[in-house]
Amino acid sequence: MHVVATAGHVDHGKSTLVRALTGMEPDRLEEERRRGLSIQLGYVWTRLPGLPDDDEVAFVDVPGHERFVATMLAGVGPVPAVLFVVAADDPWMPQAAEHLAALDALGVRHGVLVVTRSDLADPAPAMARARHELDATSLAGCPGVAVSGRTGAGMDDLREALVPVLAAVPSPDPASDVRLWVDRRFHVRGAGTVVTGTLPAGTVRVGETLQAGGATVRVRGLECLGSQRDAALGVARVALDLGGKAPADVDRGSVLCTPGAFEPTRLVDVRLTRPGSVPEKPLLHIGAASVGVHARPLGDDLVRLSLDRPLPLRVHDRALLRDPGSRGLWGVTVLDPAPPPLRRRGAAAARAEELSEADGTLAGELDRRGQVSRSALERRGFTGGPPPGTVGAGDWLLSAARARELTEALTGLAGRRPEGVAVPAAARTLGVPAGLVAPLVRPPLRAENGRVVTGTASPLPQRLLDAVEAIRSDLADAPFAAPDGNRLRDLGLDRKDLAVLGAAGRLLRLDDSTVLLPGADDRATTVLAGLPQPFTVSDARSALASSRRVVLPLLAHLDRTGRTLRLPDDRRTLRNA
Repeated sequence: MHVVATAGHVDHGKSTLVRALTGMEPDRLEEERRRGLSIQLGYVWTRLPGLPDDDEVAFVDVPGHERFVATMLAGVGPVPAVLFVVAADDPWMPQAAEHLAALDALGVRHGVLVVTRSDLADPAPAMARARHELDATSLAGCPGVAVSGRTGAGMDDLREALVPVLAAVPSPDPASDVRLWVDRRFHVRGAGTVVTGTLPAGTVRVGETLQAGGATVRVRGLECLGSQRDAALGVARVALDLGGKAPADVDRGSVLCTPGAFEPTRLVDVRLTRPGSVPEKPLLHIGAASVGVHARPLGDDLVRLSLDRPLPLRVHDRALLRDPGSRGLWGVTVLDPAPPPLRRRGAAAARAEELSEADGTLAGELDRRGQVSRSALERRGFTGGPPPGTVGAGDWLLSAARARELTEALTGLAGRRPEGVAVPAAARTLGVPAGLVAPLVRPPLRAENGRVVTGTASPLPQRLLDAVEAIRSDLADAPFAAPDGNRLRDLGLDRKDLAVLGAAGRLLRLDDSTVLLPGADDRATTVLAGLPQPFTVSDARSALASSRRVVLPLLAHLDRTGRTLRLPDDRRTLRNA
């Protein structure tokens, strides 16, 4: 499907044009018909021969009156193509200029210039003036057609002009996360709450759950251009039946998203499409949403916006700032949807310098932040892979520069005492998750029995090395079947020997008489991650194919090293589960 919005001055024939194209009535409210102008958004559709598989084309008919600019922006916000309409019998009008400025700020590049009422006046002057205005915007070079919605003249030419324009619109990814900006809400007897919107990308399916602010809603039914569907792929006009218990705040301007895929924010750093001064309290328009903001300048074309309510924004999002008083419009591009606070004198200028190098890639953002979770970067829209030298553990990433800094700090911590520093204590001091400590252990550091120590291992007697190899052979097929007291005596190992081997990193010493091979704790963590969380000691014993004699000190070790959390009922859960 293709979705096209209309734009242009009030009473220049937008609704008449789409009525002639589709044979459907876009003005559905009695008040709209009585007054002869569009108040709400109207939706009609048709098929255009020449498009692949005769794709359907939906038209979003927006109001042209200056009192309904917010409604117009809700219609064009998520739409990739436009019919820009001017009348042959009218001069260039202010609302046409405002609509064009909005489209240019949003970066809309696909469209057709349509001069209507060609039966009432020579369309050439209007075409020339409009062409002059459009050629200074993102719609430069778009085709132009003169038509008459009343007589039908030029309509076939318009259909032919639309085909290559729509074919050139990039196809969105059907696997993208869903972000549907709601532009209408109404109630249908026997069904419940229905919301409509333009789905720019991704796929919506009947039966799936979507996130609406802090609540969730289930898609109980889906209609696309008048017919029931099981699924709809963006770009598409969709109506979703949310049943009778949809939250009251799911209304025009709200957003339905893939659960967990976005990170709602009240604070965002943006770049203006043109340098200039914005008012302190403009309105932010994105998708079908309109939100009051407080604007704080950071640099010539950089602004920090504090939103009145959270929105699921991502890097590269295009939006508009509008001053209702002066009718000024500024296009903005999101640079950082989760910026750091500005607390010190001169912080705004320093932040502007940082943002001047922002490229919107995962690599660039990791380099700027130093430490961040991969999932957070994905929720904020940063794409690409981490650069060479990145240190990672689980979901967490460290830039190469930050990893070097932390390794130096860890070396200092471990060198303060002969016994080194415990991994949980090191993680707290460094301000990193416990899982990130191990990748920071580099010579002269080494990990021993849950601690980070400095220096090199002392030479060990051959009898101890032989005993370690015997234990390694014993545990080859059963890594968690720790040798019992009889086996340790057979190997000539006492508690002092076990302590020496543990300190040297040759064995993982769980308590005075229980040892496993190094790395067994990491291996156990992987096994326990496959259990339903939380789990019991008995669950762990079965999963690890071991005994309570071994599992109890092993779990205590995992508790101490921050891998597991012991609950009041003696069950445990992995800290990153």
